Amino acid sequence: MNTRTLVALSLFVGIGAALHLLIPGSLSMKPDMSLIMMFLGILLFPGAKNVLLLGLTTGLLSGLTTTFPGGFLPNLIDKPITAFIFYGALLLTAKYGRTVAGAAILTAIGTIISGALFLGSAALIVGLPAPIMALVVTAVLPATVVNGILMVLLYPIVQAIMKRSSLAQPAA
Repeated sequence: MNTRTLVALSLFVGIGAALHLLIPGSLSMKPDMSLIMMFLGILLFPGAKNVLLLGLTTGLLSGLTTTFPGGFLPNLIDKPITAFIFYGALLLTAKYGRTVAGAAILTAIGTIISGALFLGSAALIVGLPAPIMALVVTAVLPATVVNGILMVLLYPIVQAIMKRSSLAQPAA
């Protein structure tokens, strides 16, 4: 793993953590901006070591900045597993997964998986403040839509920046 890749990945994780901490939530949800930045890092720097690093650091920082009661451990469980599932889906859809539409679809699927893993592990570890289906409908599904739309907006911009900056050569 080269230094430029580590710098870029740390920027994604740091930006994601800052946005996760600063962006306010609505009554029932807070979009997980660290998740979309993790997905961007995987799209631009695919590789098992990168995915592991992104999943662990995103899980740790999301856990530290979460507003969900007892959400630290569920974040540590959710993010690394989600990162590898997203990476596997990206490998399976290699040709289409790196297009803007493909990235948005993979992000939506990844957000649903992340939400399910988070809520499932939170239910087992600390309990949930509401029925799981109510949380899926009021938090996970809206976050899925928001993350999909944000990926459509962010992915082309980040790709262009990566190409121009020579920070790293993006995959695709």
